[in-house]
Amino acid sequence: MSALTVSQDPEQSWDDLVRFWEEMEWPEGSKVEIIEGIITVSPAPAYRHNVIAARIQRRLYSVIPEDWEVFQTLAIAVPSRLGMLIPDIVVAPVREDSETDSHIPAALAELVVEVTSKSNARHDRISKPAAYAIAGIPLYLLVDRWAPEGPTATLYGEPKGDVYRPLSTAKFGEAIKIPAPFDLVIDTGEFPET
Repeated sequence: MSALTVSQDPEQSWDDLVRFWEEMEWPEGSKVEIIEGIITVSPAPAYRHNVIAARIQRRLYSVIPEDWEVFQTLAIAVPSRLGMLIPDIVVAPVREDSETDSHIPAALAELVVEVTSKSNARHDRISKPAAYAIAGIPLYLLVDRWAPEGPTATLYGEPKGDVYRPLSTAKFGEAIKIPAPFDLVIDTGEFPET
């Protein structure tokens, strides 16, 4: 099953769009995001997709500070890009003073990870990194199971405007290093292929 988009009134404000996203009853188990002002409803990620996210998450727990967490279903808001995005993994400090329960500002994230799905890999390659960069998220790891040149993991950093600089790329089977404050090496050989 592929993603479904819900058109919105172009005159609608960001606050109205977020309120609609929060209050609408979406299909249970689906992933509902606002990508470039369009509400996108995707099916739950597949098994191999989840295995990759879980293996990365397990490694991250060993290196993050006590007051940070690793989240798999946390929405992050990027109002300037009309985005309410749910990365496969978000690493962010815990905030007791959060204004809302449904999401956090994207600028609070230290690292986001996306694992591509065949039906919507374009979002993870183009739309989402632009939003993450403009929000100033320091590191973005793209695990692209469907890359034309074969499965790869690419780490992006040094955001400027809506563009990241590629820091390193590893084909599945190779290791990729996530720099400080993580100082973590992830062996992509642990990832199931497509």
